Amino acid sequence: MEAPCRHRALYKGTNVPPWKETYRRRCLERLRSSRERLLTRYRQAGPGPGALLVPEVMEGEWRNMRGNGERQQMPEDPDELAVLDEIEQELILQEQLVIEEYERSLRFDEECLNAILDGLDASNRIICPVCRKNHLTVRSHSVFCQCGLDVPAQDMTEEKLRSLLENTITEHSHRCLHNPEFTFTNGMEEEASLLMTCPVCDFWMILL
Repeated sequence: MEAPCRHRALYKGTNVPPWKETYRRRCLERLRSSRERLLTRYRQAGPGPGALLVPEVMEGEWRNMRGNGERQQMPEDPDELAVLDEIEQELILQEQLVIEEYERSLRFDEECLNAILDGLDASNRIICPVCRKNHLTVRSHSVFCQCGLDVPAQDMTEEKLRSLLENTITEHSHRCLHNPEFTFTNGMEEEASLLMTCPVCDFWMILL
């Protein structure tokens, strides 16, 4: 918290560099547009100290400014260097916020998946893997849920469906640490299906 205050103090009574806001805005836009690349790098590197994309973003935007003739060389003036440091800290904070949001989403998905597995362990009812809150109704010819899921299933029973879901989720967990997603096709042009996919490892399977 001391660094931003020190930077502001450096600029009291001085002129802010004319490139500051343009450079800051472009760096923020570049970082936001690189969200998926940031998360991919985070998934590969895992938690750890230091920024993941911020140095690359700042260097890339500085090259763009030089290419456009807006700047000719890197700043050497202490006040301008302080501005760069201030922008870097803001970008690092934004990067951390994106990662924290992603981690919250993962925790939520894990809680929902655990709820599904708990439902699979129940004696009678199975929690819908799509909406993750209602129970599935299983008939010999179909499986449906209040959320809109309604897929045909030949000679299906709750025991067979429970085993299918549990085995498929377990199989995926052996190859990927991230949670799969369940969706269904509406069956307007072809027979409705229940799908299990994973955007991280590209796993894709038609369950029903």
